[in-house]
Amino acid sequence: MSGAQARIANDVYQAELLRLQTEFVKLQEWVRRSGARVVVIFEGRDAAGKGGVIKRITESLNPRVVHVAALPAPTERERGQWYFQRYVAALPARGEITLFDRSWYNRAGVEKVMGFCTADEHARFLEQAPVFEQLLIDDGILLRKYWFSVSQEEQLRRFRNRRNDRLKQWKLSPMDLESVNRWDDYSRARDEMMAHTDVPASPWYVVESEIKKHARLNMMAHLLSTIPYREVALPQVELPDRPAAGDGYQRPDRGNYRYVEDYAATLAGEA
Repeated sequence: MSGAQARIANDVYQAELLRLQTEFVKLQEWVRRSGARVVVIFEGRDAAGKGGVIKRITESLNPRVVHVAALPAPTERERGQWYFQRYVAALPARGEITLFDRSWYNRAGVEKVMGFCTADEHARFLEQAPVFEQLLIDDGILLRKYWFSVSQEEQLRRFRNRRNDRLKQWKLSPMDLESVNRWDDYSRARDEMMAHTDVPASPWYVVESEIKKHARLNMMAHLLSTIPYREVALPQVELPDRPAAGDGYQRPDRGNYRYVEDYAATLAGEA
């Protein structure tokens, strides 16, 4: 996909994003009411836009229903477990959705490229991953896997943007910078991963993410299209009128409390 592709207008993007977010609220309520379990895997190169999509999906959702799993590096104890074990703990219960911001596919990507696992461990993962995912599907979990694809030029542009933006500098890690020098290694690892784990029961869906806004809408719309949810009627909430004066309660003197200073007032009138 060319970076010169025509971009949708911002007002069109915002309107469609709101529509899709409204549909995700419907999906959430259907999952909660039906007891469904949904797992969505977000994978791709560093700076491919995974986090941005997750943020837009969850923006208006209930964090008690929709969980984001972004596991840190394994502890020494976890390294001694079955590889998939710590990911199992993050799987959803009935009526929940789990969004994996990177997942067990770390072993097929960064662990393979950076030498954090042995060749035997990598080969075993490629053999076991489809079996593991089939077990999840057989147990009723709705599993979706998305790979966010970005060009080397666009990745570098985003890294430079992070480097120069104080709000985003924390996103740059030594691992991210090393990925610049290992572009081809990551490409080979991805190709091998796809060859073994892009299977009919749990296929990979590739999201072109040269244009972040397009990628967000494309991925969100596709995910919704793959789940047979329906709108669930919610109970009508009736708000009571303000009650009449009760038993003469009087609020304690305001001087008894520590109030936050009105910082906003110091900005009043500023352009």
